[in-house]
Amino acid sequence: MKIIECKNLTKTYFRKTVLNNLSFTLEENKITGLIGRNGVGKTTLLKIISGFINETSGEIKVFSEKPFNSLNVSTNSIFIDDQMSFPPALQLYELLDEGGRFYPNWDKDLAKRLADYFSFDLKNYHHRLSKGKVSTFNAIIGIASRAPLTIFDEPTTGMDAAVRTDFYRALLKDYLAHPRTIIISSHHLEEIEDLLEDVLLIKDGHIHMHMPMDELKEWGIGLKGSSTAILELIAERKIVYEKWIGENTLYAVVKNDFIELELQNAKRAGVEITSVSPSDLCVYVTSETKGGIDDVFHNR
Repeated sequence: MKIIECKNLTKTYFRKTVLNNLSFTLEENKITGLIGRNGVGKTTLLKIISGFINETSGEIKVFSEKPFNSLNVSTNSIFIDDQMSFPPALQLYELLDEGGRFYPNWDKDLAKRLADYFSFDLKNYHHRLSKGKVSTFNAIIGIASRAPLTIFDEPTTGMDAAVRTDFYRALLKDYLAHPRTIIISSHHLEEIEDLLEDVLLIKDGHIHMHMPMDELKEWGIGLKGSSTAILELIAERKIVYEKWIGENTLYAVVKNDFIELELQNAKRAGVEITSVSPSDLCVYVTSETKGGIDDVFHNR
């Protein structure tokens, strides 16, 4: 079942196109990572999906209907980010008690167990929490809501490494017990790649890649060796990333569509062949230059 259907979606702010003809679908009961650099439109897309803002043109359906001002979408989805606001007069335990009024699948016991694990004083107030604690409490709301569509927009802002690890573990365990559609926008792809089933990569307001995580792990290949051997090997291929090491050694990343014989010949020519991590690959393909920051210092 398709939870989200997006066709030629465009969003423009003050004559600036933030999202440009996005088309994709997301199936139910999958965890999808929304990846891209700052300013490419990730949060805008998530807010359109959640029904907070309207698209400029194109079509989007969530649960088979237009999400903007949809009671059905609001009831069956939750949007978690560091800008969430709660009634300032309510203490944390009261917020957890009230969750069931808004989310049909709300698990108050789980929410309170998580709050206890993360050492919350439930008599405290949300607006008095530190930045990291705010993100952690919001994440608890997102997990315990068990909304059929759960969206986390940079959910780990301010969390330390140990809390991030625990959050991902808690999310995965509850997802396995109670499957639902989850979207996570995060800069920490290296931390969540084992959590994700699909990756949606946005660049310049377009969908640049949309594929299963297993395919993304195999998409790129790193080649290191003499510049002559490397350039000959990749002559007909688009270079995703390149780094010169000294004058005659080149490291290049290209799409892994080689046949086995080509790789065997490359190894005999002294080329070192390595895999490319999904996090590194996403950095490379979203960069404006092939050499990254090094291109600022070199004129090649």
